[in-house]
Amino acid sequence: MTIRLGDTAPDFEQDSSIGKIRFHEWAGNSWVVLFSHPADFTPVCTTELGLTAKLKPEFDKRNVKAIALSVDSSDSHKSWIADIEATQQAVVGFPIIADADRTVSTLYDMIHPQQSLTATVRSLFVIDPQKKVRLTITYPMSTGRNFDEVLRVIDALQLTDGYTVATPGNWVDGDDVIIPLTVTDADVIKQKYPKGFVAARPYLRMTPQPNK
Repeated sequence: MTIRLGDTAPDFEQDSSIGKIRFHEWAGNSWVVLFSHPADFTPVCTTELGLTAKLKPEFDKRNVKAIALSVDSSDSHKSWIADIEATQQAVVGFPIIADADRTVSTLYDMIHPQQSLTATVRSLFVIDPQKKVRLTITYPMSTGRNFDEVLRVIDALQLTDGYTVATPGNWVDGDDVIIPLTVTDADVIKQKYPKGFVAARPYLRMTPQPNK
């Protein structure tokens, strides 16, 4: 199954490190970062889960829940969590899905046969409170993810959901933003962008971030 931006994230019920989870119910009205790992007790994954645990205050500020996935069992996950907490000096306060039967991996197309017939690649999905997929990133199994980029994109998505703007390349929270080409009426521009704008070209209009 191929998941595209704007699709409804598939629901599922699966065991996890905290017990049975029904995904949509667990997500509630939060944004969700769902990310997969090739296997338990692997070095890159251990650092990623430790980093995610340390980012909990940042996720909380953005109304984001994190949930990981590995094709190992819930008992294995619990043992692995103890290792993560000991080596990364962080409390893993989010669940790890136990996808031993690969139900979720198949739903979300996380197994890429040219990489491995059994283990998931490093897939990551950002899902909004309406359960729509807003971002997908897939890394090779050997490469750790950049969670600063995940937070940056969530910031951009939440900003552009609330205001009629787009974000330029390398944008971070607080930078100027772009007035979309769909906004052409001068009176509307004055109303929507009271801080004014600078136009390097007629199609390239920069305005201060509206919620700052």
